[in-house]
Amino acid sequence: MKYVLVTGGVVSGLGKGVTASSIGVVLKACGLRVTSIKIDPYLNTDAGTMSPFEHGEVFVLDDGGEVDLDLGNYERFLDLRLTRDNNITTGKIYQSVLEKERRGDYLGKTVQVVPHVTDAIKNWIESVSAIPVDGKEGPADVCVIELGGTVGDIESMPFIEALRQLFFTVGQNNFCLIHVSLIPVLGVVGEQKTKPTQHSVRELRALGLTPHFLACRSAQPLLESTRQKLSQFCHVPVGNILNIHDVPNIWHIPLLLRNQNAHDAVLRHLDLLSVASPPNLHEWTNRAEIFDNLSNSVRIAMVGKYVGMADSYLSVVKALLHACIACSLKPEIDWIAATDLEDDSAISAPETHEIAWRTLRNASCILVPGGFGDRGVKGMILAAKYARENRVPYLGICLGMQISVIEVARNVLGLERANSTEFDDQTPNPVVIFMPEGSKTHMGSTMRLGSRRTLFQTSDCLTAKLYHSSEYVDERHRHRYEVNPDMVSILEESGLKFVGKDETGKRMEIVELADHPFYVGVQFHPEFKSRPGRPSPPFLGFILAAIGQLGPYLQNPQNGSL
Repeated sequence: MKYVLVTGGVVSGLGKGVTASSIGVVLKACGLRVTSIKIDPYLNTDAGTMSPFEHGEVFVLDDGGEVDLDLGNYERFLDLRLTRDNNITTGKIYQSVLEKERRGDYLGKTVQVVPHVTDAIKNWIESVSAIPVDGKEGPADVCVIELGGTVGDIESMPFIEALRQLFFTVGQNNFCLIHVSLIPVLGVVGEQKTKPTQHSVRELRALGLTPHFLACRSAQPLLESTRQKLSQFCHVPVGNILNIHDVPNIWHIPLLLRNQNAHDAVLRHLDLLSVASPPNLHEWTNRAEIFDNLSNSVRIAMVGKYVGMADSYLSVVKALLHACIACSLKPEIDWIAATDLEDDSAISAPETHEIAWRTLRNASCILVPGGFGDRGVKGMILAAKYARENRVPYLGICLGMQISVIEVARNVLGLERANSTEFDDQTPNPVVIFMPEGSKTHMGSTMRLGSRRTLFQTSDCLTAKLYHSSEYVDERHRHRYEVNPDMVSILEESGLKFVGKDETGKRMEIVELADHPFYVGVQFHPEFKSRPGRPSPPFLGFILAAIGQLGPYLQNPQNGSL
């Protein structure tokens, strides 16, 4: 196994995940099989219990793993299906070590960070890197490892040491270290500064790792003098100093690396030149250029709880992008905080309330994504009501589906106190209830998680047609509450149709509203399986409906793109 380690320095948020994914794309384009591992040094066992404001969205895998959003980048860029073990956290490592200690596996030894924790990290990396994630047999050729955080963080020290040992074990030709760093330009001086990178590399070398490549983040392309200075003071050949400057969209980053012959340098270092071919990035290039040249756009109202941080809904944003590009459009997402639509906001912040409603009315379509807790629910219900009454295309995902059911129960069936027991456990009309196998005391991994099958109840429904008339679909879930099966017959009297159910027939997975251009709610999260060039069917239908092209598409669907 060949390893490519991507570390970061100076500041967080430099785009290590996109850099690691892009390196994987270029190596895959050279004919190599690639897998990836993300190391998160936090003590949480996984990302499942963290607020989206704290850490961005929680990405869900087929096996139900709740992981860092960077694994979503890996899956989208590399078209992989990763496992929960591809995300290593300090919590997971310590948990495994302590379980072994309790079983007596260490034979009375004093359990220490070195060698026991570092050995656990090395063993985890070596075993997970051998698991095929691309649908083929046998291990991949290259494993790209991203170490979260920045070099020097106290919590990442055991991982740095374990990776140093791994480098020593596998040897120079099987391990490549790429250090992502910032090259700032100070406004007064206007000069590209290398000192932060010098300090970061010095810190890394003091910990026993020397970078073979520098991936320099900058606003403008690096000057040759800057490259020379970096090479001299960081002991990295000029040819191994890669520049990832700001680009119109992230799909250009693999092309940037290719244009700088990064693949040749990495392949040479890993002794893979003899088995690799020139990179074929033709489709990738076309996609990046098409996006750059799009002139028409569609306005999408995103009504959610966590709109203050775009990463909270990263996969939804990417799925909208994939669908829009398939329709030759640019997405114009208007972020609306659900609380701003509520009546209370009209009193406390009338101007904000007015702007929110004006934005909603100007949108071509309305999307309500997933979330937990009751904050903003009233505003989401108002948005769903507006979409239903004004025949505006509506897509509700997870909580967004439950919102549409609550809204119809209240405003069409006249059940004024209809609600989810998540928001009102005393509601006389519980149209959404807590799942029987869930836990009310433990948060982590106690939801309905991962890939589950949804059976279409009729092939004549809109969603089945978008999925190309399949009898079923496998999509990823992440929720604790679901539509009350005892209320389904009453709800269907309103015109709602539950066209997708699980294999027991008791879990409502897809709802559609009759006599509406596009009013769809899905209990699962289709955004997690959307890919560039292969958009998620519900998202594609949503955008097509927004531009009045859904009917023609359904007459002649073309495998997910136009």
